[in-house]
Formats: sequence, structure tokens, C-alpha cells
Amino acid sequence: MKKVIYSIIVLILFFLVFPIFAADVNEIVSKANNVAYYNGSDGAALVNMTIVDSQGRARNKTFKILRFDIADGGEQKFYVYFKEPADVNGMVYMVWKHMDKDDDRWLYLPALDLVRRIAASDKRSSFVGSNFVYEDISGRSLDSDEHELVSEGDGFYQVRNMPKDMSAVEFAYFDVYIDKNNFMPVKAAYYNSEGKLIRKVEALEIKDIAGYPTVTKSKAIDMENNAYTITEFSEIEYDLGLDESIFTERYLRRPPIKWLK
Repeated sequence: MKKVIYSIIVLILFFLVFPIFAADVNEIVSKANNVAYYNGSDGAALVNMTIVDSQGRARNKTFKILRFDIADGGEQKFYVYFKEPADVNGMVYMVWKHMDKDDDRWLYLPALDLVRRIAASDKRSSFVGSNFVYEDISGRSLDSDEHELVSEGDGFYQVRNMPKDMSAVEFAYFDVYIDKNNFMPVKAAYYNSEGKLIRKVEALEIKDIAGYPTVTKSKAIDMENNAYTITEFSEIEYDLGLDESIFTERYLRRPPIKWLK
């Protein structure tokens, strides 16, 4: 009996001193993805983007973003309508997010009355001249990376993500810090092959909106030239009852004004 009690005490002490990762990393990543990109069945927000270059010069862009979920954690559609400045007014960026193949992406340029398909290879390119990339807007496919739980201390899960196709990205790996209370990703840090931090995206403000944790202010920083972009979200709404037909090519030239006011 004494041996049994002793063994139990040794086990308890072992787990206190050397805690194991009880949580499954794929489950953590999946939950975090749902919180970041799938609140409600659909959503809308007005976004003000301030782009600051390496010399401190600032430019502002304002756009309305609409989201439609086909399935939680699955396929989605995004419609981004630009309002300001005048030279981008009426420009539209649209995404059909897929799980088993590359996303379909379109950019409508009203000045040229031109609809341009965005190639899959461009998803890591700058989003309209900002320090965010196209993939930041609609999310990165979870299957694009191998995931490793590095740490779960200080109230956050630290998940390391290693790309399966190194030729498709500008980083060697990136770490995401996920709030253990609500599974909201609060920071993503991107590193090169030498382990140098080259880019960072972080949530500066999170609020509860309609019962959902929601990022209302975020920042992307290019660590190599110190340029950065801040996005501020307002007029955030969920479960609007958006019609999926809005997210089609014909609405690139004929924006759904009812939802863009």
C-alpha cells in the first residue's frame, strides 16, 4: 500500500514539475481559426486602414467587408468594397475560400472596368499596398502547415506552424499565440530560415460583440523596414442574413449598396 501511495505522489510531482501538453494542437488550431474567422453565420464591418511607410508617411483606406459562411470551419466567401480614398472608390476584392484546393480570388478595378483573377501564388502579396497580405484577410488554410504546440504557459497557447510548401511563402515558420480563455489568436510572429523575426501581426484591441470575441484593432509590422499598418473595425455586425448571391462576379461591377452603407 505504501508503495502505491509513493508511486502516486511521484507521478503527481512529475506532472507538476514537467507538465505535459494535454491539449491537442490540431484541436487548438481549429478552435482558434473558428474564433478568428467564423463568428456567426455571416458578418460585416467597416474597416479603416492606416498604412505607414518606413519614413513615417501615412495613407488611409476605408472599406466595408462582408463575410458569408457556407460551413463552420469550412468554405467561406468574402466581399471587400473600397470607399476611400477617391482613387480606389468602388474597387472590390472577392474571395471564395476552399478547403481542398486553392481559393478563388478576384479584384475589380473600376477605373479600368477590369476584373482580374488573383493567382494562388499572389496570396502572400501585399493587400492593396498595406503590410497585411491577401491571406491575412480570408485566413490561411490549416492544411498548409504542420502544427506544433511549443508552450501553453502564461495564459496562451504558443503554436509553431511550419509550411509544407516552402516555395509558396516568404517565411520559414510562424508562431501564433492563442488566448486560452477564448481561443482568440492575439499575435502571429513570422521568422526566416535563420530564426530572425521578419513580420508580426497582432491584435491591439478585442471586444465582445453580440457574444463573440472580436478583434476591433490590429497591427501588421514589417520588421525589416519598420513600416506598419493599423486596421480599426467599426459597425461590426453578425448574423445579418446575407444572401450568397452577393458573392458572385456580377456584383463586382454592381455592388450590393444595401449592405455597404
